[in-house]
Amino acid sequence: MRRYLPDSPQAAARVVALALLADGHYSREELEMLDRLDAAGQLGLSRAELHEVVHGLCEDLLYSRQLTWAEACQLDRATLLTVLDELQDPFLREQVLQLCVDVVAADRHVADGESLVLCTAMDHWHLPRQRPLNQRLLMSAC
Repeated sequence: MRRYLPDSPQAAARVVALALLADGHYSREELEMLDRLDAAGQLGLSRAELHEVVHGLCEDLLYSRQLTWAEACQLDRATLLTVLDELQDPFLREQVLQLCVDVVAADRHVADGESLVLCTAMDHWHLPRQRPLNQRLLMSAC
């Protein structure tokens, strides 16, 4: 798994990409939500740079495990925590979590893998679950 500088736009984008891919695929609604939110701009990246991070994550997941695509999208806990640790800034963590929740909610379904990424991030970053992000989604996910 490639490493990014702490609190870099790429490190933040990778967490969003993990939420996007956590169920083994991404939907048209999720991609449209990224554009509607200007997720790339919010993270300090161009749209092309955001897609490079998503592509890089896909490569890392596929090269790290010789499994089917859906299984490859399931990070082990230690790797997930390592990726989450690349974000140290509390404001950036909040911003990234909001983007993750919005992307996951775009297709109106929370898959197990998506739930795992959201709940692990909230727990690891010590963020409360009673938040204005999307209360119903978070409560059903975690």
